[in-house]
Amino acid sequence: MSTQDFRGRQLISVLDVSKSFPGVRALSSVRFELLAGEVHALVGENGAGKSTLMKILAGIYSRDSGEILYNGEPVNFTSPRDAQMMGIGIIHQELQLMNHLTVAENIFIGREPRRRARIFLDDDKLNRQAREILVRMNLALDPRATVGGLTVAKQQMVEIAKALSFNSRVLIMDEPTAALNAAEISELFNIIRELKARGVGIIYISHKMDELKQISDRVTVLRDGQYVATVPTATTSLDAIIGMMVGRALADDVKRPPLVARHGEVALEVRELNCGPLVKNISFMLRRGEILGFAGLMGAGRTEVARAIFGADRAETGEIIVAGRTARIRSPADAVAVGIGYLSEDRKQFGLAIGMDVESNVVMATLARHLKFGFLRRQAIRATANSFIRLLNIRTPSPTQQVRLLSGGNQQKIVVAKWLARNCDVLFFDEPTRGIDVGAKTEIHKLLRSLADEGKAIVMISSELPEILRMSDRIIVMCEGRITGELAWKDATQERIMQLATRRDKQKAA
Repeated sequence: MSTQDFRGRQLISVLDVSKSFPGVRALSSVRFELLAGEVHALVGENGAGKSTLMKILAGIYSRDSGEILYNGEPVNFTSPRDAQMMGIGIIHQELQLMNHLTVAENIFIGREPRRRARIFLDDDKLNRQAREILVRMNLALDPRATVGGLTVAKQQMVEIAKALSFNSRVLIMDEPTAALNAAEISELFNIIRELKARGVGIIYISHKMDELKQISDRVTVLRDGQYVATVPTATTSLDAIIGMMVGRALADDVKRPPLVARHGEVALEVRELNCGPLVKNISFMLRRGEILGFAGLMGAGRTEVARAIFGADRAETGEIIVAGRTARIRSPADAVAVGIGYLSEDRKQFGLAIGMDVESNVVMATLARHLKFGFLRRQAIRATANSFIRLLNIRTPSPTQQVRLLSGGNQQKIVVAKWLARNCDVLFFDEPTRGIDVGAKTEIHKLLRSLADEGKAIVMISSELPEILRMSDRIIVMCEGRITGELAWKDATQERIMQLATRRDKQKAA
């Protein structure tokens, strides 16, 4: 089929699709279309609805309402396998490969050719069929190579080959360059251009704005689960696209001058911290009475910085200074000992023992203080728990209520209580309001501000730009493991943060 034969043919039409989860409307009457032989970028802030829409197209989620047309016909994919067999493949940011298997085995997993009454694997045919796909992709990969020994870029090519083994006409790529270097990105883009030339339609999700100009034909913007616009990449500036991504009003974001206390003594200083691929030469200072916001897009390295400082991940190099003294932090216990507390973004996995009661969770970081001759002092534990229940307005029938039965906002307050009971002076809040309702979010915000006013030093990591702008006295922005800028409260805007988060500022300065 020539380029002219398929150019402009509509592969997918999404018409007024909506999707809700408990307490959250993820998509509201969204529309989208994909043409054969085009790369259509889908962009938006974290939580805009991009992944939800793609999971609906890939058969992972079902839609609540609306219609999807594939090659002009209504479709309703009930499973990922259903979408695959119809020719829609998705390559997740987290690769779905079996590292102990070969390239060929991964490509045809569950569909391996067999011989002798379909009992024995036909290795020769398996490798031959895999090689045919790899040759079509111009990839010099040995189908017999073990996937675990390949680079991330080569593993991604295997994922693409697996999708093409279903004769995919639509390929969804979610943050495909997140873990690739410049040379590997160039190799991936060459593969995308070849697929495009053969009529494959590609949906490309990326936070890296500069890539859009290189690889996409059109861009669709989603914001807060709603369709904003579809624009041609060639004639639309990246600043205009960023403006559409962050265009919501900030009516409740009232700027206020920082208190004098926020210019107080330095509580934490980090110098040239390195830890893995997403913590590169990180340096910053945090003062008592200050809320320091960490902004950035998914994969920027914000959580990794917090984990490295807290000792959850072992830092390779760098210096951490707490209250003027160099701290040797090799584990979370070391961090807690010098007064650092970390409230994880996944409170249920890392912050709470959800099967235990409220009072046990509150004293979890201070349990040794409640021991006498090897026995727990139950009355002291109860008194401590009750004091924090009153202080933080934790809504629970009693201190013996199981944490799993409480709301998300109250669970979050219990994690805060745990670190306050430990009397930590430096607190890292990672996505402090994720998964909680509006009322509880307001309470958490008030709690953070009151803690800062009392002299606690707070780092707040959040993917919600309005939250970062509303709460932070200073904002550090990260991109790809590095700090790309620092903004004072009076200079910060959504547009400026997004420019730094996508490195648009560097392009302008060049």
